[in-house]
Amino acid sequence: MNVVILAAGMGKRMQSALPKVLHPLAGKPLLAHVVDTAKTLTPTTLCVVYGHGGDAVPSSFADSQLSFAKQEPQLGTGHAVAQALPHLDDSVPTLILYGDVPLTTAATLRRLLDSAGQDKLGVLTITLDNPSGYGRIVREHGKITRIVEQKDASDAERAIQEINTGIIVAPTAKLRSWLAALSNDNAQGEYYLTDVIASAVADGVEVVSAQPDDVAETLGVNSKVQLAELERTYQRGVAHALLEQGVTLLDPARLDVRGTLHCGRDVSIDVNCIFEGKVEIADGAVIGANCIIRNARIGAGAQIKPFSHIDDAVVGAAAQVGPYARLRPGAELGEEVHIGNFVEVKKSRIAARSKANHLAYIGDATIGSGVNIGAGVITCNYDGVNKFETIIEDDVFVGSDTQLIAPVRVGKGATIGAGTTLTKDAPAGQLTLSRAKQMSLAGWVRPVKIKK
Repeated sequence: MNVVILAAGMGKRMQSALPKVLHPLAGKPLLAHVVDTAKTLTPTTLCVVYGHGGDAVPSSFADSQLSFAKQEPQLGTGHAVAQALPHLDDSVPTLILYGDVPLTTAATLRRLLDSAGQDKLGVLTITLDNPSGYGRIVREHGKITRIVEQKDASDAERAIQEINTGIIVAPTAKLRSWLAALSNDNAQGEYYLTDVIASAVADGVEVVSAQPDDVAETLGVNSKVQLAELERTYQRGVAHALLEQGVTLLDPARLDVRGTLHCGRDVSIDVNCIFEGKVEIADGAVIGANCIIRNARIGAGAQIKPFSHIDDAVVGAAAQVGPYARLRPGAELGEEVHIGNFVEVKKSRIAARSKANHLAYIGDATIGSGVNIGAGVITCNYDGVNKFETIIEDDVFVGSDTQLIAPVRVGKGATIGAGTTLTKDAPAGQLTLSRAKQMSLAGWVRPVKIKK
């Protein structure tokens, strides 16, 4: 089929210079949700109709193999679809979606497509207790005959509870002729896409309907309030799915997944955690409260303690990270590695059972197994222009408050005395240290404050 996504609206109620369809839901633009769902249907053509915001919408999807049609001025939904007609293949039906309705599922859209086939007009409808503000589905003898907008409806028509979601599928060649015949003689002075229903009935084309599994699939965004409400709806769905998979969520209402989160068995996640990009958590791992984890793999049995930040990193099995630790891009921890409070690791590999438990910075380093990094240790990897590597071999003990001036290598089993500034390679199995001579001055008097 062809897919047309309408994304030209200004979104005045958003109170923002950003086009409405580019506002984020769960970490990606509203329009991206619709595009991703549409792509799962493998359409022949996928065309986005844009308008307000200039080229911001096309430039945001430059690498997505979409077609774009500009609607200017904006004269209604029927006029918007007409802008996409040059991109459409008449031999297949056209499915029309909305860039500000992000939660519609592929399963619901397939149901609509199946009901319409190649020659019927299909409308996605829902029934609401309070349908105020929506276009009503008018039926005669059970058959859909037209859709009437709220402002144009009679009192009897306003009592109808079945409403139009705006999502339709139609035979493309017929759609061209119906759009060409649209009139803007209505309360809004716009060309309504919904008027093609009456045209279809007049041409003897059967109009059928399908319904979504959840009303939330049809909810649109017109304000920041609605965006926030839809964010919670989305996150509730994610939390419910995780719970069904056996993940323990200490409070399902306090979870944010802004990407994809794959969890093994017996994973536990505490409150206020944010997961961004692609995150994988293996069996038995525990994620403490208030962690932010982005594009990361967490190994089986690992413990990520509260307030830790992990970004584009790998944590090995049974490792411990935090609290208040930060793993930056390129950090790779082996099994049973301990990274403690206020330790930062960047672009470094740390092998099994090594530890950096307090107040350390490890950058551009390769660290062997069984290594102890003391409190206050810093790898000095940057000269202001270039980065250099520090290599620490197995079973090394690095004493507190040591600076390792890269490039430098510490041999296997070496001990680096506390307070050392290491500027040359340290030989294996030896104690290396550099300290100023300690002095005690007899008779020294502490200064006192001078009275004025």
